[in-house]
Amino acid sequence: MPKILIVEDEAKIAQTIADYLQQAEYETHWHPDGRDAAAIALSLPADLVILDIMLPGKDGLQVCREIRAARDIPIIMLTARIDEIDRLLGLELGADDYICKPFSPRELVVRIRNILKRVAQTATDTGSSYGGLHIDVDRHQCHLEDRLLDLTPVEFRLLTTLCARPGQVFAREQLMQAAYTDGRYVSGRTIDTHIKNLRSKLGAGGTMIHSIYGVGYKLE
Repeated sequence: MPKILIVEDEAKIAQTIADYLQQAEYETHWHPDGRDAAAIALSLPADLVILDIMLPGKDGLQVCREIRAARDIPIIMLTARIDEIDRLLGLELGADDYICKPFSPRELVVRIRNILKRVAQTATDTGSSYGGLHIDVDRHQCHLEDRLLDLTPVEFRLLTTLCARPGQVFAREQLMQAAYTDGRYVSGRTIDTHIKNLRSKLGAGGTMIHSIYGVGYKLE
């Protein structure tokens, strides 16, 4: 289940968001102020952060800066202040989306789902290198050091997704969306089998793929 961190000082709003997200099968965590919000987002680690601008302790814009300086976690900013300066500043800091209070919780869930799908798809659209792995998306090739790996299309997309964001934990649902671009549904066990095959083909390099119990996988 993707982890969503809700940084919002109004408890009723936070609880409403959490209720809708849990119904949509997301794991939610709530933090009521800006203090330590960035550290919590990174330590979970969160797959997406819902971040209010007006927070006690530290405002949401500063929290956004701190998160962006460390990791490219998707951020949706909440605000009751709709003046253009705050909106532009938030986007310049790297926020992925804005939603103004009052808002529809259902709309927020849809936006979150779309952002997470886009993140998973983007990871498969770009080449990357990490720890001796070199991925060329255009040629659909992956080398480990000087050895060309014989990967299936699903294995290639899985490895590309993991390699694009080293250290980030990908939930099985995210990996399903990245691996099966035709929208079909597969079970978490299917992803586990593909990861097992990937590790085997990577040989000693397979130790880079770490299992996170009850969540998914990361490359590190």
